[in-house]
Amino acid sequence: MGTPLFIKVCGLRTEQDVDTAVEAGADAIGFVFAESPRRIDAGTARRLARRVPDGVMTVGVFRDQPAAEVRELLDASAMRAVQLHGQEDLAFYDALRPDGRTLIRGVAVRGDVPRHGERGEDILLLDAPVPGAGEVWDRAGKQLPEPGRAWLLAGGLDPRNVAEAVRSARPWGVDVSSGIEISRGVKSPELITAFIEAARAAG
Repeated sequence: MGTPLFIKVCGLRTEQDVDTAVEAGADAIGFVFAESPRRIDAGTARRLARRVPDGVMTVGVFRDQPAAEVRELLDASAMRAVQLHGQEDLAFYDALRPDGRTLIRGVAVRGDVPRHGERGEDILLLDAPVPGAGEVWDRAGKQLPEPGRAWLLAGGLDPRNVAEAVRSARPWGVDVSSGIEISRGVKSPELITAFIEAARAAG
């Protein structure tokens, strides 16, 4: 038996969505602090994070924000992990590492696929060229991370296509946001459950 597929559900903003994701078996819940229709404040994220059991990762998602702001929001919201989804350099990651949180590096793949660990990240997330837009990116001919590396496949995944994506790309895990929405920024509990069930069955 291999390692079970890691499933991250991102951009949640309501108690119902968080409870649904946890009950369906998500391994991580993402809260967006970057500019986005899914953005929430630290107080709301902290309140929602209290509903998440210890065994499920809570992730604060940022993009090109000052390190002091990132650390302040992480502390105020009590996140267990941080996802940097912009142009943050190695020094930025080094500055956050002593905090002891899991570091996730989100990359919009436009050319060559980056190597896992280039920024000292614990988890590498490979996303579409326009993150959050619900676009599937072309993986044909791309050199994806080797087996055993902790990397998440993201970008245009939904309950209908995640199983095929898992079988073809063989990622360590998957990440979803727009693919479980009924309108931009508004999640569907039914789609959350369907996505996790489909991904789990394939992984």
